[in-house]
Amino acid sequence: MKRAPAAASPVAAGGVPLTEEQRLAWLRLIRSENVGPATFRSLINHFGSAQAALDALPDLSRRGGASRAIRVATPGEAADEMAASVRIGARFVGLGEPLYPPWLRHADAPPPLLAVRGAVKHLTTPAVAIVGARNASVAGRKMATLLAKGLGEAGFVVISGLARGIDAAAHEAALTDGTIAVFAGGLDNIYPPENAALFDRIIGSEGCGVSEMRFGWAPRARDFPRRNRIIAGMSLATVVVEAAERSGSLITARLALEQNREVLAVPGSPLDPRATGSNNLLKQGARIVTESRDIVEAIAPMLEEPPEVRGALSAPVSDVPISEPAESERARIVEALGPTPIEVDEIIRFTGIPARAV
Repeated sequence: MKRAPAAASPVAAGGVPLTEEQRLAWLRLIRSENVGPATFRSLINHFGSAQAALDALPDLSRRGGASRAIRVATPGEAADEMAASVRIGARFVGLGEPLYPPWLRHADAPPPLLAVRGAVKHLTTPAVAIVGARNASVAGRKMATLLAKGLGEAGFVVISGLARGIDAAAHEAALTDGTIAVFAGGLDNIYPPENAALFDRIIGSEGCGVSEMRFGWAPRARDFPRRNRIIAGMSLATVVVEAAERSGSLITARLALEQNREVLAVPGSPLDPRATGSNNLLKQGARIVTESRDIVEAIAPMLEEPPEVRGALSAPVSDVPISEPAESERARIVEALGPTPIEVDEIIRFTGIPARAV
């Protein structure tokens, strides 16, 4: 998709680590009432430190004509959240610290603090987001798998939102080379719950999960666009694989474009409503993706030293007719299918239905 010339690549390392006292003050400030990322940054710039901003907040709310005093997060509340992070092996990384994702630092309204659970080594590695339909077809999930594997082999980390369908397929395929799951709720609130085992595998394979939300926070519908801005902001490019006309994946694509990142899409059948949104992206100028090499070539100019492309990165989806399923298994199989023909072996692998039933 056409975009403005890319800004200079941010330096992955750099910045000064926060002291634990500063980290606690930052957490208190961002958890205080009416303080979001943009307000946080304005307060820090004006007062010079989070603690000074915290001290000034009550007076600021009075002078602003507030009917009641603004609620400032207490030291005890921040300490409790810090303790909750320690209990699950997580940590907080601050904006400007060496481990803060470099491309997110240059995004719009980056989170001042990111809670991170798992290995932090991939936070500063060039990354690509793969997003798409939750009720994805077998062909869509296979394509996400091929793209994620190819990107991992090329040295990129795969980022997604741990949702059903395309997200889960991308994470699973990227376990060997590195994947990051971005949460819409707190890091201790895995959503959807059915992907808890997948997240355990992400952590076990030296991937990680990140979130800007407080611990214990259950995600609401309005939290997912906030999550999507982090996915887009951490990534050099966002790749959409199967998206309906009003899919949340299109929000991620729009946010990526607004942040001067590449937007790419996998073409889908015009007969499949799950591909309407992604096909519309292509009509609007998004780059077409049929293999992971397309993605690597698109983002190479954004990198000072693009990761080396190693061998063949992907293969096309096979064009083999689908067998008629047994009646008792029909609903599960039909949900996974799209207009694109797919091999019977792929149906068996993705649905878990025994071969004799397929």
